[in-house]
Amino acid sequence: MPGRSSLVARLFWTTLLGGGAAFVLGAPAAAATGLCLAALVLHRLDRPRRIRRLIRTLVRQHAPTLALRRRQECFVDAYGNLINDGWVREREYFAERTILPALDAKGFGEDGDVLWDMILASIERAAAAYPLPDAADAPADGIAYERFCAERLREAGWNARATQASGDQGADIVAERAGIRLVVQCKRYGKPVGNGAVQEIAAAMRYWSGDMAAVVSNAGFTPAARKLAAATGVELLHHDDLAALTPVREVGGRKPTRSRARSGVAER
Repeated sequence: MPGRSSLVARLFWTTLLGGGAAFVLGAPAAAATGLCLAALVLHRLDRPRRIRRLIRTLVRQHAPTLALRRRQECFVDAYGNLINDGWVREREYFAERTILPALDAKGFGEDGDVLWDMILASIERAAAAYPLPDAADAPADGIAYERFCAERLREAGWNARATQASGDQGADIVAERAGIRLVVQCKRYGKPVGNGAVQEIAAAMRYWSGDMAAVVSNAGFTPAARKLAAATGVELLHHDDLAALTPVREVGGRKPTRSRARSGVAER
């Protein structure tokens, strides 16, 4: 392995140079060479601990997001089976894009493949252990869930209102903050939300002259929905994300036409 080869090379050159110095300078140089060799060996023996500490630090740093993504991407299907394919992909994505580059930057890159299962297990433990708000707090009824999401937005500083049941053009909530208009579709589902919801809210954002669009769900989102959302600029959120949602105007985004959009907004 590259790490062992590097250690052997360091030991070799330390012994060679230290031996030469000891031949000239005597016992003090020999003692110093011995200490250097011991330090190199101890540093190598401590390598697994340093790798585990780095992995734990990174996983704990992202534990809130990982826990939320785990909740979003795991669900029970109509036959009672736990479906966690999305979470498995998310866990591997985090390991590949966050953990492995950090290991490589610290000189531990060659250990990534050997530690892969341990990395995934660490991510799973941290995500499962992190406390999230009770999912049962979200109402099961669709309209009540929309009001629940609107209240979350109001708590975050948005002026949020549920739209009228008819003529909403795919928008369940229209919210404003700091001159930015957010258009939201809410989905209280027992399975991942598909790309149909993304298509609808992208169209609704244009209808309502919005600056931001989001689909909010208690469940996760299908790969097709994520791909389309990335292409259209639609945010895919869990309702727990709403507390931290801040206004962002997309570059080149259309300016709101307030007179038309306000007219259809009313509390249910």
